[in-house]
Amino acid sequence: MANKKYHIQKSPFVVPTTDGKLIEEHFGNATDGNSGISIAHMIAPPKWSEPFQTPEFDEYTYIIKGKKQFIIEGETIVLEAGQSIKIEKNTRIQYSNPFDEDCEYIAICLPAFSMDLVHREEQ
Repeated sequence: MANKKYHIQKSPFVVPTTDGKLIEEHFGNATDGNSGISIAHMIAPPKWSEPFQTPEFDEYTYIIKGKKQFIIEGETIVLEAGQSIKIEKNTRIQYSNPFDEDCEYIAICLPAFSMDLVHREEQ
């Protein structure tokens, strides 16, 4: 039997969280050891937020439903379903969902997300 040239991800790695956010990594460091790219499906609950961070990776976000707030170098931006954004590496950013409904989105990081590269600030 020949080696398959594809991999269907049926069991993404569910990242343990303490803030109610669902993170399902489909490809990346935690799932398949790929440090070049990470692709994750996320659901941020209402009133969720993360500390400011200055990651060493580009991050692309596509909003599936709800709204997500970004504070990028001091500028506040809100994206809605169907919109997407690319945030360049070494940019100070805070992600949050200050709204009253879940925000479902896809996040892609190049290179892959890792705690060693995200540089979250102390709260």
